[in-house]
Amino acid sequence: MRSDTKTMIRQLFSAGRRSPAARLAAFALLAGLACGGGGLLAQPSDPLPHRDDLSPKDRSRVAAVVAPTTDFSVAERFEAMQAGATTSRKLVNRDAFSNFHDNLSFEEEESFKLGNALFRKVWVSSPASTQASDGLGPLFNSRSCQQCHLKDGRGHPPAVAPQNAETGDAESMFLRLSIPPQTDADRQALAEKRLLRIPEPVYGGQLQDKGLPGIPPEGRMEIAYEEIPVELNGGEVAHLRKPTYRISSLGYGPMHPDVMLSPRVAPQMIGLGLAEAIHPGDILALADPDDADGDGISGRPSFVRDPESGEIVLGRFGWKASTATLHQQTSDAFSGDIGISSPPRPEGWGECTVAQTACRTAPDGIQPALGDSEAPDPVLELVAFYSRNLAVPARRDVEDPQVLRGKKLFYAAGCTGCHTPKFVTRRDAAQKGHDFQLIWPYSDFLLHDMGDGLADGRPVGDASGREWRTAPLWGIGLTETVSDHTLFLHDGRARNLLEAILWHGGEAQAARDAVVAMPPADRADLLRFLESL
Repeated sequence: MRSDTKTMIRQLFSAGRRSPAARLAAFALLAGLACGGGGLLAQPSDPLPHRDDLSPKDRSRVAAVVAPTTDFSVAERFEAMQAGATTSRKLVNRDAFSNFHDNLSFEEEESFKLGNALFRKVWVSSPASTQASDGLGPLFNSRSCQQCHLKDGRGHPPAVAPQNAETGDAESMFLRLSIPPQTDADRQALAEKRLLRIPEPVYGGQLQDKGLPGIPPEGRMEIAYEEIPVELNGGEVAHLRKPTYRISSLGYGPMHPDVMLSPRVAPQMIGLGLAEAIHPGDILALADPDDADGDGISGRPSFVRDPESGEIVLGRFGWKASTATLHQQTSDAFSGDIGISSPPRPEGWGECTVAQTACRTAPDGIQPALGDSEAPDPVLELVAFYSRNLAVPARRDVEDPQVLRGKKLFYAAGCTGCHTPKFVTRRDAAQKGHDFQLIWPYSDFLLHDMGDGLADGRPVGDASGREWRTAPLWGIGLTETVSDHTLFLHDGRARNLLEAILWHGGEAQAARDAVVAMPPADRADLLRFLESL
């Protein structure tokens, strides 16, 4: 290794003792040298140099455990327990995503159940006699967390949603809004990551289709679909539906002419705490932004500014990996989706912009006797704890011959280039019980160019308008059991797993084409493997 490279690494890790941002930069440099730089650091004696939480002996053990399998004749050891000791082994039914981690203590189980009650709480408008439950809106998408994440599962477009009696709109899908930077100040804010996108000036960063009495909703999302046939090997024809989005019934005048719209369905909630416990170096080690290995797959990390610490950290949550922690994800959802303030987001008006004066001046639900926000401590912490400890169900049929054949095809098609099968979480995880677990999320938590078909044209932070974070696949085979539908991707356009695969493009084009070229029996095996996850 060159002496100047060694010096840089020493300097970054020295700075890392004071700055998480510098520490992440050091991990990135090490990862690049180990994986994309000719294996300069990939010495047998220290195969995972970025894992500062592990002893050299443990690093060797972990490297061996997470290495890709080459034997598809039998299931791998512990493969059925896809979330380690936290895996839920309870009966598989519609509540399969609502169980707590199997290794919670009695006291933690109590916190989980309190968080569950708050997750289900239906908020009401202010003022109200139920002082601990008022503060809804004034603009909002849903009245509770559970109404978006029904049964803690996956959302859906309004075309197939149970209709809301007030508006006829679905509660588990909405539109993100932003505009290109307009000023040097906008561009500076994006460069410094004080903002990840520029909100629409009047309507903000999210279209809210509900409002309290006297507060007009912002508008209604409308979707039109175009059918696209795709011929598959063996004479089969699949039909994809391409969505187009528009907004009707605008409540506050026209939108900016350059507004960018991007749909979002509520994601499933399982395994989030374990994803948070993955060492950032393990994610960065998978990044290959310049495709140094020439496999056509890049993968870029998303760096964001932690709003509470002010540090630049690795984003790993959300469709664009634009959120770093579940604490932030929870406070953002309270504010944007329900209009409820919390200590990190103390604005009682939620997402209302300065142009929405009636919304800004409406009563809020802050009760000084309870705290300085509508969801004061410990409300936010309990809901975040609940989200952090929703268990991943055990795999089914891992030894089934068809599942094993499908797993081999999944690897052979190159799907694991983005859907990394397994990690071992950090020894020093923030919550005991999440530490040193072998988990199988089937995601690298990086950004990938998914091609024109899935592009939303809306950049967010480090993510371009063509890039999406690799979605974890654990639990995907239970979507219909839990959510009563089989709609996938960020906007629910795919009506089954095959359609979801066929929408893949960009870096995933070769893997998609391999699936198209498979004989029908092989495609059936591949889908059977995915259904076992």
